[in-house]
Amino acid sequence: SVATGTGEVSESKRASDEVLTGRYFQKRMSSFLYFVLPAVGGYALTSMILLKNPHILHKRKRSAFFSRHISHRGGSGERIESTMEAFTNAVEQGTEMLELDCHLTKDGHVVVSHDDNLLRQTGYDVTISSLDLKDLPLYKERLEVTFYEGHYSSGADRKIALLEDVFKKFPRMPISVEIKENNKQLITKVSDMAKRYNREEITVWASVESSIMKECLKVNDSMPHSFTMNRGVLLLLLFYTGLLPFVPLEESLLQFYLLRIMNRTFIPDSPILRNRLIASLLEK
Repeated sequence: SVATGTGEVSESKRASDEVLTGRYFQKRMSSFLYFVLPAVGGYALTSMILLKNPHILHKRKRSAFFSRHISHRGGSGERIESTMEAFTNAVEQGTEMLELDCHLTKDGHVVVSHDDNLLRQTGYDVTISSLDLKDLPLYKERLEVTFYEGHYSSGADRKIALLEDVFKKFPRMPISVEIKENNKQLITKVSDMAKRYNREEITVWASVESSIMKECLKVNDSMPHSFTMNRGVLLLLLFYTGLLPFVPLEESLLQFYLLRIMNRTFIPDSPILRNRLIASLLEK
C-alpha cells in the first residue's frame, strides 16, 4: 500500500514537472517570437526600402556613361569576334558599350584578342606574347561562336585589331577592357593609352581575378572598374541576406550574361553553371 502511494506521488510529480517545463518553454518561445519577429520584419522592410532607394545611405556616383547593352567581343555572333568590323557593326546596331580583351605582343603592341593562344581563333598553335605584331596570323574565315555551338561568324575583316585603333575610331564609346594576365607592362600601356585619348572616364577595367584588378587600380584608380568573380559572388551573398543596401560598392559596372539565352545554346564547362537553381539565382 505504501509502495503504491509512493509510485502515485512520483508519477504525479513527473506530470507536474512536465507541465511546468512545457509552460516555461512556451513562455520562452512567446518572448522569442515577440522580440525576434518584429526585428526580422523591420530588418526586411528596411532592407527592401534601402535597396529601392540606395541614395538614402550612399552618395550617388557620377558616372560618365550608362550602359544596359554590352557587345561581348564586339558582338561575336554577328561578325568575326574582336575585329574592327565587329566593333563597327555593334556601334551601328546601337550598342551602348564595347567589351574586349587585350594582350601584349612580343614587340610591345597592345592587341585585341580574347585568347593569348591563337589556336581556336586562327588555327595556329602560337601565342600572341611570342610573336611580333607583323607576324600575327589572320582569323579563320569562319569562326565558331563560343556560346552558340554549331554556329559560325564570318566577315571581310580577319585582322587582329590594335587597341589604339579601337580608341581612335570610337572616341566617345564606353569600352570595357578585360585584362587576363597580371602583366604590369600591359596594364600600364592600357592606362597610358586611355589618358592619351582622354577617355579615362569611359574606359573600364575588367578582370575575373581580384589580384589582377588590384594591380589595375594600383596603376590607375581614376578609371571605373567592374566586379571580379569573387566580388560578384559577394554581391549575390549580400543581396540574398538583405545586407546589400548597407554595404558601399566601389565598382561602377556589373557585367553578366543573359543565362536563359546562354543555357539554351551553350553548355558551360563548369558543372555549377549547369545547375538550374544556380542559373536562376544568378539571373535574379
